[in-house]
Amino acid sequence: MTALPDRREVKAGGWNHSLLEFRVSHHSMTQSPKVVVHIDGASRGNPGPAAYGVVVDSADGSRLAAFSGYLGKTTNNVAEYQGLLAALDHVLGKRYSRVHVRSDSELLTLQMKGVYKVKSPDLKPLYGRALELVARLESFSIEHVPRERNHEADRLANRALDAAESGNKPRIAPPLPVQGGEPGAGGAAKENEPLRTAATYREGRLEPHFQLSLLEGEVVDLVIYRKG
Repeated sequence: MTALPDRREVKAGGWNHSLLEFRVSHHSMTQSPKVVVHIDGASRGNPGPAAYGVVVDSADGSRLAAFSGYLGKTTNNVAEYQGLLAALDHVLGKRYSRVHVRSDSELLTLQMKGVYKVKSPDLKPLYGRALELVARLESFSIEHVPRERNHEADRLANRALDAAESGNKPRIAPPLPVQGGEPGAGGAAKENEPLRTAATYREGRLEPHFQLSLLEGEVVDLVIYRKG
């Protein structure tokens, strides 16, 4: 994959980003096979009960992973971005560094390509976090697809919503961390509230995917969940 000659420069959080299709050097990650990721977000009420679905396939169509997350009450656009963040977090954790995303959200797709500006205060931190994760990939591309070509991710998101409505309420997936606190929180986590982050174990060290608000020398307890 080569860089497009007419890449668009986008500013977010004080950075310049080129976000059509690009290659970045990442010395700590060996080249991996390309993966194709389908994402979808759904909200019943907008805002209302919301969830996302993610499907990860190899380039030849083999299923690598499929999962969903129930988000509680939020908007459809926030759910779409949470699906993207969950997908990026997953592929980085699996050390897939060449990623092609398919989404039926035209807004999210064009914002990630730099065609549309991100104006919503609820979406800006999610967009900024997405840029941070994308920058860690060797290559990234995204395309808008019709809903019928995104049916499995859509099914997973709606299955999580159906489970919630039936009273079999799934555990609410914690919003993926962004710089400056969780989405919509308007700041850092409250005192004594657990800090949440994904992390990658590499060369004997656990590397958090975002900066934790800890004091130098502070001792903490860790509970680690392996991602399947």
